[in-house]
Amino acid sequence: MLFASDEIYFDLACGIGSDGHWHGWFAVHVDADVLRRLGLHPDQPSSAAGGQSPPGWWHAAAERHAH
Repeated sequence: MLFASDEIYFDLACGIGSDGHWHGWFAVHVDADVLRRLGLHPDQPSSAAGGQSPPGWWHAAAERHAH
């Protein structure tokens, strides 16, 4: 396993959204020093989201084909 149990943790939250449906959210937390062992670090240009999001039709098509 890449990470020891004390080097990574996640948070999970769920609840009913404003539309009345259940929604879930999660976050994964890994210490920066652990990522450096893998050759990654927070200062890398690719460590942050960049560029524009794909157009709306692309998201809709991806959801249609996911089922």
